[in-house]
Parts: sequence; C-alpha cells; structure tokens
Amino acid sequence: MKLIITKTYEEMSEIASNILLGYILSPENQNIAITGGRTPALMYEKLVTKMSGLNISYNTTFYNFDEIAYKRSKREGITISDLRSYFFTPANIPEENIHRLDETNYKAHDHLIQSRGGMDFILLGVGADGHFCGNLPNTTQFFDQTTQVVMSDAMRQNVGEFHFSDPQEYPDTYVTMGPRSVMNTKNILLIANGKEKADIIKRILGGPVDPLVPASILPLHPKITILIDSEAASELDEITINQYK
Repeated sequence: MKLIITKTYEEMSEIASNILLGYILSPENQNIAITGGRTPALMYEKLVTKMSGLNISYNTTFYNFDEIAYKRSKREGITISDLRSYFFTPANIPEENIHRLDETNYKAHDHLIQSRGGMDFILLGVGADGHFCGNLPNTTQFFDQTTQVVMSDAMRQNVGEFHFSDPQEYPDTYVTMGPRSVMNTKNILLIANGKEKADIIKRILGGPVDPLVPASILPLHPKITILIDSEAASELDEITINQYK
C-alpha cells in the first residue's frame, strides 16, 4: 500500500487526474471503474482539460461500479448520470467504450470482467461512514460478496435527499460491486479530502479490519494507493504516515 498526502484538494485532484490519464492513454486494453460524487469533481475537470485536443485511440472500457436506479422514470441511474455529467460527455467518451452496470446485468458482471482480462484499475471514494462503492456498514460481508443487489434502505441516508426530490422515485434495491469484486481489481486508487473524512481515514489505516467500516479491508490490497489531502490526513500520527510512505 502507498499513501500520498497532498497539501491541498487541488493538488490531490491533479495527481489523481494524471494517474487516471495514464491508464486512458495506455496502448493496451484497459478496464477501468470510476466513481461519481463530489470528491472527484475537480479531478474530472482537470482530466477533461488534459484530454482536450489529444487524438486518443481508446483502448479503455469504462464501468460504473454501482448504480441506484429511479423507480418510476426511464432515465438513467444516479451513478452513470453523474459520470456522464462529470466526465463522459465533456470528454467525448465514445458510447461503445462505456459499459453500464445496472439491475439487468449485474449477475453477469464479474464473469464479463474476467472474460475481458480482469479489472485493471478502479478509482474509489470513501464515505464518512467507511463505505466504498455501495458497500455500507451493516450490509457488507467481506469474502463472499461479488457484484450483487442490495436492499436500498441503508443507502437512503447517503443519496436520498440529494438525488430524489420525489420519494416515490426511491428504489427498493441498488446494485454494487462487492468487496470481493473490488479486491480482485489489479490496481486501486482511493481518494479522499476534507476534515469530515479525517476520522474514517484514521480508522481505515489504523485498523482493525471491520465490516462495520467496510473500507478497512482496502489496505490489504497489494496494489492500492491512498491519495488524500492534508485535511483528510489531519488525524493520522507520524508512525502511521511513515509506515505507508
């Protein structure tokens, strides 16, 4: 595991954009799962700027690693909509390079990824409660959960008010890559910023591994980089910081 601490959110976003761009420009086929939410917003802005004007021959397939659908309307789910707004549309990503995970295809997701050579890279955020993807406290079992459908009550407090102005649109379930699916990824980048993430970063890096803190399993991955700003690192002691440099 590698820990990178930057002075600012902007510096964190710059480094993250460079890492992701490296995969996008790879001459080899790449399977990449990326995150929505607020943390990567500036990273995507920087990435789109860097990609503009480049003649990119896409060998990359992009995936959403979870999805919360609208119950009644026919519009696309929350995650893929965020990714289109932040990145796919402004970066002019070809539709054939976007694979949408949803409740119609989640059972085949892990097999599909393996048939394509495995997931090469996943960009993760982390919630203040320790969730990653749709793996929340009290819903997560570490070693037997692949891509799955989950009852949505636990997710309601995270996205309900922000995305669902009409409570009738809130779904009964959502889908997510489970811990086993994520840990099978070849490379992971976890990003976090702000003081509101400081406590959970301390718990993730300080242990123990605990299903009530789902992201606490991530440091066990052999090729994970945790990239955070100084505010998110503010509760780490020097021993922990030096351990992972």
